[in-house]
Amino acid sequence: MPPDPRRWFLLFALGFSVAGLPAAPVTEDRVSTLSPAEQSPWRDYLLRSVAAARADQAVVDEEARVAGLALPLRAPESGGDFKLTEKVDASWYATPEAGKTADAILSFQTPTGGWSKHTDYSQGPRRPGMQWTSQSDPGKRARYVGTFDNDSTTAQIRFLALVWQATGREDCKAGALRGVDYVLAAQYPSGGWPQIYPLIGGYHDDITFNDDAMTHVLELLRDVVDGAPAFALVDAERRARAERALAAGVACVLRMQIVIEGKKTVWCAQHDAMTLAPTAARAMEPASFSGLESAHILKFLMILRRPSPEAVAAIEAGLAWLENARVTGIAKRKEGGRTVYAADPASAEVYWARFYDFETGRPIFPGRDGVIYESYESMIAKNAGGYDYYTTLPGSVLRNGQKQWRKRLAASGG
Repeated sequence: MPPDPRRWFLLFALGFSVAGLPAAPVTEDRVSTLSPAEQSPWRDYLLRSVAAARADQAVVDEEARVAGLALPLRAPESGGDFKLTEKVDASWYATPEAGKTADAILSFQTPTGGWSKHTDYSQGPRRPGMQWTSQSDPGKRARYVGTFDNDSTTAQIRFLALVWQATGREDCKAGALRGVDYVLAAQYPSGGWPQIYPLIGGYHDDITFNDDAMTHVLELLRDVVDGAPAFALVDAERRARAERALAAGVACVLRMQIVIEGKKTVWCAQHDAMTLAPTAARAMEPASFSGLESAHILKFLMILRRPSPEAVAAIEAGLAWLENARVTGIAKRKEGGRTVYAADPASAEVYWARFYDFETGRPIFPGRDGVIYESYESMIAKNAGGYDYYTTLPGSVLRNGQKQWRKRLAASGG
């Protein structure tokens, strides 16, 4: 289903261009429409991205040629995200198990310095001639070679840094530093980060908050800048670059906060890399206010050590929006083996929707069929589930997060 024409009109009212609603890749044609001064950094970025993609692919192709392979091997797929476990203490990172995982992670680090997603590191190190990613078929255009999607790259950098902290392994230090360099190289001139770098086009070029991709990048840079113990490996020059990147990233976040009739609200799950307008991604991810991703953004902003007056204003506006976006009168339950949210006026449960309509401010429920439904019940009746349409996270942000933030703000004289 094409976007409702009313949404085009609304973006005009918001001050965004019509071209900002569908996902628009970063291309030379778009860059050529900018002023001469603006063109230079974007053109440099595109050239670096193309060169990085070629370098990543060249290594695989050469290894496959030497090994006599008709096509590169497919990387093993884990079926899940790589995440740091919170159930171990720092000493675990000195164990043989952690060491083997580090070996595998290092072997799958791309020449550009990033990592793919859903790679099964339990299968051991990457073999010569094997793709960097499991997300594309050998012989076809590689996808998700390096990405921030699903905790990728930021989690691997943190893992290697923790192993270095526990063991002093120089290869882990080098890998973590290359990862930090990748993060810095992937930052757009506008201050945001794409979902995938090197760029591959489509909605993947958008500045992506979905699955907290950019938020995780900002959290990593914050820890580097603040001198978290595991990041003592970062030298002064890189730390200074990380500080500039963090400041530009935060400024970009503040500029992307959607303003309607002069009032700040929250964020979309993805924004255009160049115009910063809210954009659509997959069929079930329309341009809309995001309850979940906005809560994560606010959580990050509230732990900045020295928030600017602009950041404070953004936080206050975002918290006020979340307060008004509560969804009540429903209950979460299991029916026929799947999770449903049923109308229940007696329910004390409080939720926030994943998506809210720009025009009405009400929850919307986009299906995989491309249709935007007005209720969860009507959407799930015609679509498969497997997507979080409701969340409770904003509740903890409004309660504990806000309470702690106000204490820190008062202590700093804010």
